[in-house]
Amino acid sequence: MGLLDGRVAIVTGAGRGLGRAEAIELASLGASVVVNDLGSGFDGTGAAEQPANETVAEIRDAGGSALAHFGDVADWDQAQDLVRTAVDGFGSLDILVNNAGFIRDGMIQKMGEAQFDDVVRVHLKGHFCTIRHTLAHWRERWKAEGEEPLGGRLISTSSEAFLIGALGSANYSAAKAGISSLTLSAAREALRFGCTANTVVPRARTRMTMGGAASTLFEKPKAGFDTFAPEHVAKLVGWLASPYADRVSGELIQVWGKEVVVYETPRRAFEVVNDQAWSVEELEGRLGPFFADREPVVDGFGM
Repeated sequence: MGLLDGRVAIVTGAGRGLGRAEAIELASLGASVVVNDLGSGFDGTGAAEQPANETVAEIRDAGGSALAHFGDVADWDQAQDLVRTAVDGFGSLDILVNNAGFIRDGMIQKMGEAQFDDVVRVHLKGHFCTIRHTLAHWRERWKAEGEEPLGGRLISTSSEAFLIGALGSANYSAAKAGISSLTLSAAREALRFGCTANTVVPRARTRMTMGGAASTLFEKPKAGFDTFAPEHVAKLVGWLASPYADRVSGELIQVWGKEVVVYETPRRAFEVVNDQAWSVEELEGRLGPFFADREPVVDGFGM
């Protein structure tokens, strides 16, 4: 018996990289999986059915159950059709793993409007559309089943780019920050239905990391432990999707290699109260000493 026997999952962007590893992991645990992938290129252009079909074939060859879906997750109707495909094809929907996306990097002062909009659309709106239609399905199912807890799982994919404001990736960083907040809001809604929502922050070898400035860092080693293999991230997704994580919701969890980090939502670092409305000089007197000991933002990928 697998941990996810009888469960139905959707994994978006599952034709390659992280999504593919996650879909295969969920299937290995017993879930039936809808493999969604538009099959676009590294920069989001084009479309092809081959990536999704190949993941489906791999799952089926291993004895699992899978269906392919080739829709655009950021399109309202196609995202709704994705949810419908899971329900019609496998009878239910219990797990949604959002992973679809692409990058179009550039410095802010050179970034075009479409370059910003397209990246935010696929990442942030793509998460919103699928989460929205999944929650709507769960609401109806919850009411039909006598308001019993459903045990559903929403698993979103963010990035440490949002944690640091990655240089040259303002569109991507902004979208990933939005995903983290969106998922926290979804966790509050999902609680009513006995469901959870969490955000994974992966550090892994994908088309995006291999196409960026830090690509050499993520290369597969010729020997030894493969720190950035996407399968490490897939194990965390499998755990979050399982009954083990029933009480885990609204969390932001980073994973790479042998390391897992749980982040807390932003907390107050410093607080001061004045006995009257602030003046610029008073703010300098109270805030100046605090910021004097803090390092300003730096370039690059450090934290």
